[in-house]
Amino acid sequence: MAKRSGAGALNCRVVFQRRSVVQDEYGNDVTGDFADVFSISARLQPKFGADVETETAARLAALQPYNLTVRSCADTRAVTPAWRAYDARKGLVGGKPLRFFNIKTIVNPDERGAMVEMLVVEGESS
Repeated sequence: MAKRSGAGALNCRVVFQRRSVVQDEYGNDVTGDFADVFSISARLQPKFGADVETETAARLAALQPYNLTVRSCADTRAVTPAWRAYDARKGLVGGKPLRFFNIKTIVNPDERGAMVEMLVVEGESS
């Protein structure tokens, strides 16, 4: 099967979130819940690798790694591993994302700055 590239490969929609800073009853700044920052078209591709043991261990722990690819822009370059993303197609249930991904690493795969690729894990608590 041919590898898809370009705008057609970005076939899903994700929303990036970061923790908000709120004040507690004493006026101290503390981290709050995740808040939406922006949404963007993306490609979510399950990660299958040559390291069978690591992949099997992740599956047994109900964790699925994905490669999340988005276009490079000011918003996506501001994302850090402290953020998370959720699948906008699945939506929210009771104000919480149904399917969310914790960001592990962020790289520029082609070194040209056109795309940003993130290693994300589904099923891991934030």
